[in-house]
Amino acid sequence: MTTAVRRRPGPRPRRPGSAGPAPGRRHEAVSDSNKTSLPALTLGAIGVVYGDIGTSVLYAVKEVFHTGRVPFMPENVYGVLSMFFWTLVIVVALKYVVLVLRADNNGEGGLVAMLALASQAVKDKPQLRKVLLLVGIFGTSLFYGDGVITPAISVLSSVEGLEVISPAFRTYVIPITLVVLFCLFAVQKRGTGGIGKFFGPITLVWFLTIAVLGVMHISGHPEILKALNPYYAVRFIFMHPLVTFIILGAMVLCVTGAEALYADLGHFGKKPIRLAWFLVVMPSLTLNYFGQGALLLAEPGAVQNPFFMMAPPWALLPLVLLATMATVIASQALISGAFSITKQVVQLGYLPRLNVQHTSVREAGQIYIPFVNWGLFVAIVLAVVMFRSSSNLAGAYGIAVTLDMLITTVLTFFVIRYRWNYPLALCIAATGAFFIVDLAFFTSNLLKLVDGGWFPLMIGGAIFTLMITWKDGRNLINEKLRSDALDLPSFLDAVFTSPPTRVEGTAVFLTGEPGTVPNAMLHNLKHNKVMHEQNLFVTVKSHEVPWLGMDKRLEVVALGRDCWQVVIHYGFKNDPDIPQALSNLRGQGCGLDPMTTSYFLSRDTVIPTIGSGMADWREKLFAQMHRNAGAAADFLNLPSNSVVEMGSKIEI
Repeated sequence: MTTAVRRRPGPRPRRPGSAGPAPGRRHEAVSDSNKTSLPALTLGAIGVVYGDIGTSVLYAVKEVFHTGRVPFMPENVYGVLSMFFWTLVIVVALKYVVLVLRADNNGEGGLVAMLALASQAVKDKPQLRKVLLLVGIFGTSLFYGDGVITPAISVLSSVEGLEVISPAFRTYVIPITLVVLFCLFAVQKRGTGGIGKFFGPITLVWFLTIAVLGVMHISGHPEILKALNPYYAVRFIFMHPLVTFIILGAMVLCVTGAEALYADLGHFGKKPIRLAWFLVVMPSLTLNYFGQGALLLAEPGAVQNPFFMMAPPWALLPLVLLATMATVIASQALISGAFSITKQVVQLGYLPRLNVQHTSVREAGQIYIPFVNWGLFVAIVLAVVMFRSSSNLAGAYGIAVTLDMLITTVLTFFVIRYRWNYPLALCIAATGAFFIVDLAFFTSNLLKLVDGGWFPLMIGGAIFTLMITWKDGRNLINEKLRSDALDLPSFLDAVFTSPPTRVEGTAVFLTGEPGTVPNAMLHNLKHNKVMHEQNLFVTVKSHEVPWLGMDKRLEVVALGRDCWQVVIHYGFKNDPDIPQALSNLRGQGCGLDPMTTSYFLSRDTVIPTIGSGMADWREKLFAQMHRNAGAAADFLNLPSNSVVEMGSKIEI
């Protein structure tokens, strides 16, 4: 075993607002909801939650009819529009707005929060819990695949409106799209606070605009409103079952971003999200879809781009600009979601520590992760260059998002059955219908696998491999450390039989398991042959709940001789801050002076070995991830001029 001692140089200022939530605090936006008016929260929900689904009108109808598989007859137009409307009702309104929004995890939503709820609900069934964790993590991985396709197809479809103005613009569509995307990702490091306040008003203007466009064309063909009757959808399905199955792959485009309803629950709360949907979003989407249908009845040739051809010639350029802004906002919300989910997954231990930068001194949720930002940008550029049109990207879209929807439905069943303890028959009835609908959409989208559906699946599969490899690798390291670990109380008794020289100040030793001797302490005694006046043995634990207040933060056990064992608890959305947490020990007879406190960390080098453990290639991958992980001192918000890192080699 080789050992290296390294002190991290240079002072690092304390991150503003890094103290974490106050006791009982769940999320910045939720905590502020008591101060923010309901109309303001509803307006914010329109901008952040519904930006993605609001831009689906750009391409959804076009892709259904553009396939050429739907015979162009008035009866079929009625049938397709009726399917659009009832897809919005069943998938978005009933499943997400009415049912899934009820499954909040201490006020938080999203697939990670749902996964935590489901795994806790079946904690007495370890095998089932293990399967649900794998399924949920795979669903989280698919989010990144969706996160690549959605900005690409949204921005590209809006810029394609230039082709309606003049075919001469066709050669500029790809370059303009790439420039817009680069600008979007380049400004991420400045945070969403400045641009965020414009999300709601601009998106509201977008929804009002698409509603007005719809009304303009519906007024010329009011008979199109007959398609609100589900009879037309049912008749179309029975008359064209095979065609219906095929076009479901394009029909799913109308619910892009539905997952955001649940993911942004913690930002706005249930009521603003529901009000925004029923008062603004759903009526506007319905009017626009039916307006596009009315246009197609009058001008079948408009099928090439029915959305932009709804506008009069003088309004085309302003509409393209407004659509581009709307798609940028939709993409921004997804990028911010990627940052948030990545941070949560890191907290849960499925990804290595990453450089997380807080972009606001007031909002803990506003973060920037450079690696995720530019990784997404590279993948999105690759998607735009490879597929080159929104129609081609539509072939790649759907598999990841419908599989995510299917996973959400499955997890919801276990939450309402085992956490809410509803009768089995009611749980099956509540989720069974949604499961059938989600399964139909997913199986239809499998037809796109060769045409591009492999692309988001490949991205999701790669992320899933990284997550599981990191989790399994960390478990191997912990097992190795436990097998070699010494019992802390017994070790202290032995040390103080012939105590070393004790020096002024406090030593904080970070250890993965409470009750064991940290490697850093062994190396400190070996090399420096001293002990501090006060010694704290600190373990950080993350839990499957979003927030843990200060009243549940610390567990302290006195070991005697001015030594304490401390366990610090965090939720997966808390910001770890060790100095701030330890400052609460003053009332327990352990006062820390920041000027005389040193933090000792073990920095281990992983050595892959042939034998038990993971496959050789996974061990090498884990070792590489471990080597490139962010510094523990930064992740735990330790003052960098007070950190001592002691490294050793660990074979797995």
